[in-house]
Amino acid sequence: MIYIKGIDKFQEESETAVTIGKFDGIHRGHEYLISCIHNKAQFGLKSVMVTFDQSPRVILGKEAKDDRNLVTPAERMMLLSKQGLDYLLELPFTQEIITMEAIDFITMLVERLHMRYLVVGDDFHFGHHGSGDVLLLERLSDSLGFELQVVQKLKDKTRDISSSYVREEIRLGHIDVANGLLGHPYFVWGEILHGNHIGTSMGIPTINIVPPSDKLLPPFGVYVTTVEVEGRIYHGITDVGTKPTVTDNNEVVVETHILDFSSNIYGEHAMVRFYEYVRPEMKFDSLDALKKQIESDKKRAFAFFKKQ
Repeated sequence: MIYIKGIDKFQEESETAVTIGKFDGIHRGHEYLISCIHNKAQFGLKSVMVTFDQSPRVILGKEAKDDRNLVTPAERMMLLSKQGLDYLLELPFTQEIITMEAIDFITMLVERLHMRYLVVGDDFHFGHHGSGDVLLLERLSDSLGFELQVVQKLKDKTRDISSSYVREEIRLGHIDVANGLLGHPYFVWGEILHGNHIGTSMGIPTINIVPPSDKLLPPFGVYVTTVEVEGRIYHGITDVGTKPTVTDNNEVVVETHILDFSSNIYGEHAMVRFYEYVRPEMKFDSLDALKKQIESDKKRAFAFFKKQ
């Protein structure tokens, strides 16, 4: 996948299949849109996801500002790189884009991207004051010469699957529900950093990831997880929180004990995927009490994976 920031830098001469959106979280609805543009590869079209560097709905005051992301920019890039896209085109949400008339916006995509296919959700709005909608797209598809596909939002029972719905479930700690909406386990991705090595001294070594401040985390507590490092996946038990038994600096850390694993992987990047809530984060009176609880948590994790 080739990442391009700014439509002026797009140099592909082939005709393209395009989808447009903020794509926060890459949930099941997003993955369906991606599959639609992938399907056009058999007709020689390059797949292009068009997104924005800021949320249009937040900037325009149509949605409350949320300072926590389901995926950070780095995580989104990593996740999309595995989707097989040809291009990720990020448009700076400038005043020029904000005030661009709907017809001019689509004309720009046709001319600059050689767009011959566009797939969007049935609630898609675009252009100045959100004046463009799927009815306008239907008319423009005829006059500008591109194929339009409009898809209905996927639903979870009676509710639309959306990033705000996923965010709500993560905040409530409903990991299984959020994973079902996403179509994949919720995750934190980052560099493995050195901690205070107290886990190692107890015979329970851990890896530490310090997530960016804008990353949405589930409630502080212990979770059954997997850890992917260098393409290999391991079982784990993860504490999200500030490690109150061993430190008082209030730094939020995603700390994972990888079951039956002892290699040195500091400096590598890891993806920690969440599967099941175990218990809240607790402060223990002693390291012995902490070790005893972690051993109990490990049994919970072993039991979980044994059932899979």
